[in-house]
Amino acid sequence: MTEHGPQPVERQLPTEEARDLITLVREMAAREIEPKAAEEEAAGHFPRELFRLLSSSGLLGLPYGEEFGGGDQPYEVYLQVLEELAAARLTVGLGVSVHTLACHALAGYGTKEQQAGHLPAMLGGGLLGAYCLSEPSAGSDAAALRTRATRDGDEWVIEGTKAWITHGGIADFYTVLARTGGEGAHGITAFLVPGDAPGLTAAPPEHKMGMKGSPTAQLHFDGVRVPDARRIGEEGQGFSIALSALDSGRLGIAACAVGVAQAALDTALAFVEERRQFGRPLADFQGLRFMLADMATQIEAGRALYLAAARLRDQGRAFSRQAAMAKLFCTDAVMQVTTDAVQLMGGYGYTADFPAERYMREAKMLQIVEGTNQIQRMVIARHLAGPESR
Repeated sequence: MTEHGPQPVERQLPTEEARDLITLVREMAAREIEPKAAEEEAAGHFPRELFRLLSSSGLLGLPYGEEFGGGDQPYEVYLQVLEELAAARLTVGLGVSVHTLACHALAGYGTKEQQAGHLPAMLGGGLLGAYCLSEPSAGSDAAALRTRATRDGDEWVIEGTKAWITHGGIADFYTVLARTGGEGAHGITAFLVPGDAPGLTAAPPEHKMGMKGSPTAQLHFDGVRVPDARRIGEEGQGFSIALSALDSGRLGIAACAVGVAQAALDTALAFVEERRQFGRPLADFQGLRFMLADMATQIEAGRALYLAAARLRDQGRAFSRQAAMAKLFCTDAVMQVTTDAVQLMGGYGYTADFPAERYMREAKMLQIVEGTNQIQRMVIARHLAGPESR
């Protein structure tokens, strides 16, 4: 590594413990994640054993309380861990974000008995979670979901199909949003469903442009029975629980986006410093230097934006608007940065011999998940100008 080449991100962290945590994550990423990333992504391999290692290392429960096995870290620290993991391999960073999202409902709205019974295994027991909100005909309009849970004594019977589920078919537990009442947002309830529940099956994983190592699949609920003791929150409270989870989840996506963008910049910077054209390093050409400067500026701006939102969350203040802004800006930025990285590297950037093309394919997905960027603009506008007229 040269004085002017890719350097580790200089982070502003609140404690020595947080600095030690980032050092641990960087070492783990360099040893366990990054060397296998390209090969495993190309093969469509999901690193299940790695997630067990992350769990035993305390990295799957970072923002949750120590009482049930969490790391009790503020969101500003947890998100920077996500960024480091995503820079090494997005399948891993996004997987940790999705798992954290899947734990949110129980950690925030479950009873003490439910939390004591399930959270220790979910946060540090080697389990992997998934979050089930979207459906084939209810994506951006999540309040229109049709999966239904019908009360039968002390149980609920769930019927329906969920779509675009990260970790679909391999998760050990699912946080499922299902309709228990009438139409609209107020008729939805949250449930914690075991991954091996009878009647729960997964379709073959989707064939995606990127993120091939991370399975995304439809889930079919055919008479899945769930005890009322696995209902999270009150009946009809599910949609507000889902929105709360999504605000935090959008910050996770923003952090992952910045991680991928940083990896793309580092790859492009190393390439242009080494490669020579017309007798000079590519890094000497002003046009390319300006592109690098723009890439770095977008990354720094995105990082500052998601951390500002995270600090609001840590202070217990409203952060929904800032979360939408962070998700919007960071994922648009990673799309631009990865595109520029491929362009800077020319034909080499377009080949699988270098990771730039993989970063570019992965970046597109980040503009879609956790609410498309068009939805983020709607959320931001509602905060600024109020709801749309009907």
